[in-house]
This record gives sequence, C-alpha cells and structure tokens, in this order.
Amino acid sequence: MRNLLSLRLDAREMTSAASVAPSSGAMTIGDRLAPADGESFRVAMRQLAGGVCLIAHGVGVERVGQTATSVTSLSVDPPSLIVCVSRGTSSYPGLAPGIAFGVNVLGAHQQEFADRFFDGAGISGAERFDYGHWIVSPSGAPLLSDSLAAFDCEVDDIIERHAHAIIIGRVKGVAIRKQGGALVFWRGVYDSLGWDDDELSRAVGVTPRAL
Repeated sequence: MRNLLSLRLDAREMTSAASVAPSSGAMTIGDRLAPADGESFRVAMRQLAGGVCLIAHGVGVERVGQTATSVTSLSVDPPSLIVCVSRGTSSYPGLAPGIAFGVNVLGAHQQEFADRFFDGAGISGAERFDYGHWIVSPSGAPLLSDSLAAFDCEVDDIIERHAHAIIIGRVKGVAIRKQGGALVFWRGVYDSLGWDDDELSRAVGVTPRAL
C-alpha cells in the first residue's frame, strides 16, 4: 500500500498540472521570453523554490550567521557543498579557507530563525544566537540542535563574482533529524513542504516514532 505522503504528493502534482495546463490560445514560455534585466531575473528566480538554511561560524561573542537559500551539494566524494552569499553581509568577512562553519537546514516550524538571521532584521552578531539551542561541532562550527539536518563544514575555497561569493565547503560531519516538514522560500515568501508529526498524527491517528 502506498504511504500517505506519496498520495499527498501525487494529489499536489495532479492539481498543479491541471492548473498550469495550457489552454487553446494560452501564451507559452516561448511567447513570454524577453531579454533579461535585473528585475526580470529576480522575479524569474523567485519561481525556483529553495530550502532555507542558517550559515554560521565563529565562537562565543564572535559568532555570526545569516539566512541562506542558495545552498546545494557539490560532490559526494569528497562530501562537499556550495553556499552562495552576498559579499555585503555581516557574516561574510570572517569566512576564509580553513574556517569552520555550519550549514543548518531549517524545518517548517523554524521560520523565526530565518527571520532572526536575515541581515535586515535589526539583530546582528552573537545576539542572533540568543534564541534556540546551539551546540559546537567538533570542528568548532555553531549547529542548531533541532534543525532538520546540520553540516559541519570547513571552507575549502571562495570564489568571488560580482556582488556575491561562492563558498565551497568540505563537509566533515552530518547530523539528520528525519522529523517534520521543511521550510522553503518561494516567490518571495516562506512556505512549508511535507508533513510534520502533528499532521501525520491527525491523519492516521498514530504519533510517528522518532527516527
């Protein structure tokens, strides 16, 4: 028997397909294609849903961090990932090859962290870490204890292009919680993906076992 999550995803896909199926005379992507400028590029990129992460480094009062949605895997062997950040953020100057940093994947219930670590939130530096339970990884990176997943990383290389920088991180350790939905950012707003334990419990009448 197929599980409830598969059924729910299938239902979403069917609904989405029905809502975007082109009707007779409807404009297609080819009809809409136009030269790219800054504004059209931003609007188009907002159609790309992304997971929400906290990038953090430093120790004690020197801790800094920021919200990031441009995080992706680079390599499995060796385990590596990429983080794209603005060079104008408060946490960027402290990043350099060999520096330990944490990538914390936020769950659907953790939007408060995303808001708190946004550079325009009015909270900066170590004050951002006053909320939540943080631990220090073996390499010295700040990790959020109840994130969906956490990556203990070391900066392998930094490539600066235009106003941003590509941080290549060598992953030294991972932690996975396997519970709850994910926080995503789509079309300029936060949304959630997947079912959390409460939703599953209401659907099947059984509280999921912690994994």
